[in-house]
Amino acid sequence: MTADVRRSASAAGPGEARAPFGSDPDRPPIVPLFVALVVTMLLAAMSQTVLATALPTVVGELGGVDQMTWVITAFILASTVTMPVYGRISDSVGRRPLLLVAILLFIGGSVAAALSPDVWWLIAARAVQGLGGGGLMILSQTAIADVVPARERGRYMGIMGAVFAVSSVAGPLLGGWLTEGPGWRWVFWMNVPLGLLALAAVAAFLRLPARPRGEGRRTDYAGITLLAAATTGVVLICTWGGHTFAWSSGQILWLGAATLVVLVGFVLVERWAAQPVIPLSLFADRNFLLTTVGALMVGIAMFGAVGYMPTYLQMVTGVDATQAGLMMTPMMGSLLLTSIVAGQLVTRTGRYKVYPVVGTATMALGLWLMAGVPIDAPIWAVCVAMAVFGAGIGLCMQILTLIVQNTVSHRIVGTATAANTFFRQVGATVGSAMVGSLFVQRLRSGVADMPQVSDQLGTGGVNSLTPETVRQLPEATRVPLVEAYHDALLPIFLYMIPLVLVAFVALLLLKEEPLATRVAADDVEEARPTTTGSDRE
Repeated sequence: MTADVRRSASAAGPGEARAPFGSDPDRPPIVPLFVALVVTMLLAAMSQTVLATALPTVVGELGGVDQMTWVITAFILASTVTMPVYGRISDSVGRRPLLLVAILLFIGGSVAAALSPDVWWLIAARAVQGLGGGGLMILSQTAIADVVPARERGRYMGIMGAVFAVSSVAGPLLGGWLTEGPGWRWVFWMNVPLGLLALAAVAAFLRLPARPRGEGRRTDYAGITLLAAATTGVVLICTWGGHTFAWSSGQILWLGAATLVVLVGFVLVERWAAQPVIPLSLFADRNFLLTTVGALMVGIAMFGAVGYMPTYLQMVTGVDATQAGLMMTPMMGSLLLTSIVAGQLVTRTGRYKVYPVVGTATMALGLWLMAGVPIDAPIWAVCVAMAVFGAGIGLCMQILTLIVQNTVSHRIVGTATAANTFFRQVGATVGSAMVGSLFVQRLRSGVADMPQVSDQLGTGGVNSLTPETVRQLPEATRVPLVEAYHDALLPIFLYMIPLVLVAFVALLLLKEEPLATRVAADDVEEARPTTTGSDRE
């Protein structure tokens, strides 16, 4: 194991005594700090869920149903690219200033989205939101690692995972209520007061211990640029392939070749960079590598499925946006329960490997159940399938982050957390893009085989579909259209089961190491230069 990724030797096994948490007089008060981080995490989580029930209406009114994928993907792509940047720079200059910048970017993107005159403006605004969202997600998870040792961190990570579950219920419900009430633009306007609240909480409560200056503050601009280009190339291939261009077309083949060249260039640059945005030495650690593979596959399955279920529920079952949000409650309730319980058990026992292993197996079962739901299935059957899938997500999501943070030296915990979450978000981006691309392609093909439906939809075709227009169609048109929608989406979930099983095998090979019982001071001393002074946040 390399020196960069060596975890602190100060750890206790499950049966060993632990130092009392909170006994360190230099540690800042954990409750107000944690409140600030939870508010920030809520802001990031809500941004990914509140649009779910509003999206069909939004893209329908803006005339861009065929660009629905990009409304989702633009945010994920922008946040994904910036995550490693936030993580690396925060290890040098501290979490607080970057978190404040991220919140301001997010608020600015929300205002721009609320003022969108067309779908392309909305996509651009979502990208600006993502530039801030990447920092919100990474820095809120990393800051807690600055003050809470890994052995005690499970309970806090479980609560942070529960924030995602709560927002996944509250987000669609709120998005549906706003869409049916004052209008979908308030889905974005509401981020302004919430963002100001997060800004005030961070400014008031986020006071972290001194950070070492480490190796300097040189920014790996070349690595950042190549990483952004490669990530964009991957997303474009997944979005355009088989939809805008054939998989064997020159455009896709050339884009694939260019992306491969950029990836090779990125690896070469990172080998020689003084402060690489993603240090290659991280991948020399077995647990980091396996956990990253697992996070990538989980991200593909999670966002590929969850992102499109509220739309499916509105279109196929005929419920309104608010009811679709309520129907997501079983999935998020099971996610909430398993996330909190797993976090508490990790803190109590010191054991963590079993939870993501069981979680990925449960996710595979949930995907199989969702893919097999017949179009005339009762609502409870759909909810049970989603609840099983949600339970698996809750067992995986935050525990994987904890494993990574426990694996590396504390002085690069931000970099490692960001790198691991980057690959999870790459999975989310690829999952959303692939499912969206396949879905639109299959829907268009299905509608094209039904001339009576195509004629009824008019010149707008599937691009102008909204739940309301579907409900107003004559029965002879609505029924085959709903069947085409069902057949276009749910079978895609079967394609993701092998990916989740790859995650299952990778996590099964993890080596369960003791969780550190303190935030390692030796890491700080190791990173501190001979000159005096330190940065305070």
